[in-house]
Amino acid sequence: QVQLVESGGGLVQPGGSLRLSCTASGFSFSSFTMRWYRQAPGKLRELVALIGTGTRVYYIPSVKGRFTISRDNAENTVYLQMNSLKPEDTAVYYCNALSEPYTYWGQGTQVTISS
Repeated sequence: QVQLVESGGGLVQPGGSLRLSCTASGFSFSSFTMRWYRQAPGKLRELVALIGTGTRVYYIPSVKGRFTISRDNAENTVYLQMNSLKPEDTAVYYCNALSEPYTYWGQGTQVTISS
């Protein structure tokens, strides 16, 4: 059974940090590109960052320099370290695994940035 389980969300003040984790099971994790998406209220889900099966990483411009994506294939886990958080980072963050034609989603974890 395929599972992606996110954790690490919460409420933090602007300028704070959070580290999201997504632990996978039921598929060959190391063979999948892993992506973090987010969806703010009333907005479309957007890609935040991805990490390929090698060293390739990508960030959207609004998080570049503040967020870091990494993976531990031995632990079947992908991380998103988020620093210098802003209120506009508030969203539900989703983990996604992709290896065409297969794609899997986690259930999401809420991140709220507010003073």
